[in-house]
Amino acid sequence: MKKVVVFDFDGTLTRKDSFIEFIKFVKGRYIFYLNLFFVIILWLCSKFKILETGKAKEAVFSFFFKGMTIEKFNEYGNRFTYKVNNILREQARSTIKYYLDQGAEVLIISASIENWIVPWAKENNIKKILATSVEINSNGKLTGRFSSANCKGKEKLERLLQLYPDIEPENLIVYGDSGGDKELIDFASTSFYKTLRY
Repeated sequence: MKKVVVFDFDGTLTRKDSFIEFIKFVKGRYIFYLNLFFVIILWLCSKFKILETGKAKEAVFSFFFKGMTIEKFNEYGNRFTYKVNNILREQARSTIKYYLDQGAEVLIISASIENWIVPWAKENNIKKILATSVEINSNGKLTGRFSSANCKGKEKLERLLQLYPDIEPENLIVYGDSGGDKELIDFASTSFYKTLRY
């Protein structure tokens, strides 16, 4: 079996949280900072286990994006690619290219939302992305809810095993930067934490 190389997105390939940067990009810094107290309260609720992390994140997503058409949301996702490039870690592209040149299966597994990861990933020849999905109603608008589980922690490993049910730890290389990557890192025989060396 080919080597499978998994990259977390936020904090691993990027220097900043893409969810926060995407909100600023779409709504503007003024609107974001005007509502920062609300975001902080939800973050604290998740930090102290008052609210499950995925639910807190969903509440923030709903506050800023509920009711937007999926066409408009995807348009922002495509345009956001250049902002991802601005927050990309210096070694990200060279490390990805190294594994692609070796013929490895390279994928991104992220708790962030797929609509802005996929366009950037495609530009960098990464064809497989496992991330959080958004729910769309019959009118083609965002409901403010996620249609998948928040792709973090145990969910990341479960998604990987659904895609590669026969994968062996010795064929897996994982890059991560937080507790949300722990299950993947523990499963893989080779992992890199808070570094993009290879």
